[in-house]
Amino acid sequence: MPSAAPGPRLRVGLTQWHATRDLAANTARAVEMIHACEGADLVLLPENGLMLGTNAEMRAAALTVDAPEIAALRRAAADTGRAVVLGGFKRRHSGGVHNTALVIDGRGEIAGGYDKIHLFDAVVDGRSFEASGVELAGDRPVLLTVAGVTVGLTICYDVRFPELYRALALAGAEVFLVPAAFTQRTGEAHWELLLRARAVENAAYVVASATVRGAEGGDAFPTYGHALAAGPWGEVLADLGEAPAACRVVELDLAEVARRRESLPVLRGVRPGAYRVPAEIIDVDGGGRG
Repeated sequence: MPSAAPGPRLRVGLTQWHATRDLAANTARAVEMIHACEGADLVLLPENGLMLGTNAEMRAAALTVDAPEIAALRRAAADTGRAVVLGGFKRRHSGGVHNTALVIDGRGEIAGGYDKIHLFDAVVDGRSFEASGVELAGDRPVLLTVAGVTVGLTICYDVRFPELYRALALAGAEVFLVPAAFTQRTGEAHWELLLRARAVENAAYVVASATVRGAEGGDAFPTYGHALAAGPWGEVLADLGEAPAACRVVELDLAEVARRRESLPVLRGVRPGAYRVPAEIIDVDGGGRG
């Protein structure tokens, strides 16, 4: 592929830490990460990074947007001039609790948020997670513009629903954020595969901050770590492994998205009308299995 002049760039702070039940300690860690991501336009914090516990514990610890912990993140954003996405916290409001990716701008103001659409009602190795017992499902995709770049907001389990990412890409997203608290078991099997797939099929960048399990056990459930960034060709740009606390600023060249989408124009090739037609069934069994 011929080289081209550099295009717009977005610098995203990829973060990871061991989140516990200690809300104050986790909040201090989040503030530390915001300050540590030098040069970032946007800092992405992991899902459940402020509190990771059982369903009952996380619901009891749900925060309102005017909570002191949110205020501390807002001050850190204002002090550094960096936009921050708190990638999934239990947001309490008059209608219940949502799992929300909260967007704070570089002045420390709350700019908006995305409520997780797909809830983790799943059974892994015999353990039921039943996220719908903790939180309500969101009902609309959300895009964020930062430094002139259009970014799609998603959270963790959303990554298993490619139709959300295609909708965001068709709406203009060039970068997807996937803050997560992926379980150890599913992470080992699927984490990198899913993230790279969402990047490749939409020719977009994926940035996925994550929580990671503690060395001494005791977590409500162990999480996989491996906060990861992938490019629009599916290449891994950064992987924080199992570091107990880490950040890395990844610079995303948006011209690369344009080049890949011009070379493989899948977003121009979608045919939603054909997908709605009932599938034709070809029977080579001569009338069925009976």
